Amino acid sequence: MTTQNWPNLVSMFFDQVEKHGEHPFLWAKRDGKWHALTWREVAMQVTELARGLQALGVKNGERVVLVSENRPEWLIADMAIMAAGGITVPAYTTNTVDDHRHIVEHSQAVGMIISTPKLAEKALQAGHLSDLTHFAVMIEEMELKQSLNLDVLSWQAALNRGGHTQTNISEEAVQLNKYDTACIIYTSGTGGTPKGVMLSHASIMHNLSGATYVLKKLGLNDEVFLSFLPLSHSYEHTAGQFWPMALGAQIYYAEGADQLLNNMAEVKPTIMMAVPRLYEMMHARISRGVEKQGGKKEKLFNKTVELGVKMFEASNSLSFWEKVQNAVLERLVRAKVREKFGGRLKAFVSGGAPLNPDIGLFFTAIGIRILQGYGQTESGPVVSANVPEKVKMHGVGPIFPDTEVRIAEDGEILVKGELVMNGYWRDSPATDAAIVDGWLHTGDIGIIDEDGHLHITDRKKDIIVNSGGDNIAPQRVEGILTLEPQIAQAMVFGDKRPHLVALLVPDQDWLKEWAQENSKPNNLVDLATDEDLHKALSTSVTHVNKQLSNIEKVRKFIIAQEPFSIDNAQMTPTLKVRRHKIKDVYGDALKALYG
Repeated sequence: MTTQNWPNLVSMFFDQVEKHGEHPFLWAKRDGKWHALTWREVAMQVTELARGLQALGVKNGERVVLVSENRPEWLIADMAIMAAGGITVPAYTTNTVDDHRHIVEHSQAVGMIISTPKLAEKALQAGHLSDLTHFAVMIEEMELKQSLNLDVLSWQAALNRGGHTQTNISEEAVQLNKYDTACIIYTSGTGGTPKGVMLSHASIMHNLSGATYVLKKLGLNDEVFLSFLPLSHSYEHTAGQFWPMALGAQIYYAEGADQLLNNMAEVKPTIMMAVPRLYEMMHARISRGVEKQGGKKEKLFNKTVELGVKMFEASNSLSFWEKVQNAVLERLVRAKVREKFGGRLKAFVSGGAPLNPDIGLFFTAIGIRILQGYGQTESGPVVSANVPEKVKMHGVGPIFPDTEVRIAEDGEILVKGELVMNGYWRDSPATDAAIVDGWLHTGDIGIIDEDGHLHITDRKKDIIVNSGGDNIAPQRVEGILTLEPQIAQAMVFGDKRPHLVALLVPDQDWLKEWAQENSKPNNLVDLATDEDLHKALSTSVTHVNKQLSNIEKVRKFIIAQEPFSIDNAQMTPTLKVRRHKIKDVYGDALKALYG
């Protein structure tokens, strides 16, 4: 299967509707039961909402912000915005009022589609203050507590608004150019201000073809996806929404993190997208459960992991007796583990952040396949992915078809092809810096091995990607920390980790006064582990955390034994922090904060 014959994503959707009509497509849980919308029912709502948006004044190329948790209406709204000629601007449900305001103002949105009253409170405040949003469509019924200069409609009212027109939406969709921008996804840059990545229909469809080709050995037929990652994340948007659409698959929307394993057991997904943080959580939960059981069950599980690892690293290395043991453990342990995940899972596809190889090896050993990929929002977002027949835990797989990748002289990974973004919305300088002669400069350092597999060896940009796949600009967090009078310097740490921790250097003048008042030696070497000093600085960190989003909050910290300086090589001559030098000194202590 390829997407070459589809001119755009909207035409792809309507073509799949003709093929799968009355088959179930989107599933959501209500009143304790799963309910489905067929392809035809989804298409009817997409058509009605697209007409409604046109009646509300949405014109070709205008932006509509979408703020919602994962649910059928997310896909319906996304398709309807594009079908109306607009551009979808996804926004995270966890955004602050300021985050929403930046997105609404910067994207110059003409409207918003919002799901719940709780989300509407922040989103509409931003829309009202920006004075740019002209209408709002509410997925759920709600009462508005504030007076807004907006045309506010319920979901059904928006559908009805288009009932007075007979526009043939599916025929109009054919006119959309595949190089037109389909969505603008905001992602953090090194300065901390989110940039709007313009992804074309061609960029996303390139990813769909690539994923289908690379993962064809999974046997792609009658697939069931469980959508869990936020659809405002480019990874889930492409791989968890449009890829199942291209495959004619069913999509179930998970109830939330606390119900994920229960949902997997109920839904029995065949493919699921997730970020490393999810695997870390599952690994911890499984390990704790096994340890709690103890005895024979713990021994059997540990033996399963041991032999599974040995099998992966060299399948012919098992002795005769180990092969017998492994066959027994396949039935006694691995089969039961797979049943916990629904029993039909062909693969977890990991993306959004680097996967710890040990986590990948653990799941492989217990019979759960994890295929790691690589990319970034600016590339649609996937560039490469491991193939089922040859997984390399330390690599991110072969390059997608029709994609050019080369390694620059300084080791940076450069990407070229239809998957590359149209640029950053209203930011020509950033676009020109990121795309040079058609080559996307990823900011990542890597190599391509003899098998054509890509390996990421370092990150050129000072961006932290936590294990949940969130991009965090460390300079922003460090800048706010050092605004505190008690903190002179700071470096945050958290790449591939669940949250941020920090290394702090107290302000020398403040420290001298504090030491005198508390009868302490004014010496950082002696005070670095002082509990009273930690308590004093904790007050500052708590104050800073109130100004930060959840992913930016500093959970723990340690105190440096000396200030960062040119003399100790922890700062450059231009007074920039040399992160790798500081990690050489404090890396082990920072890692120890994660327990």
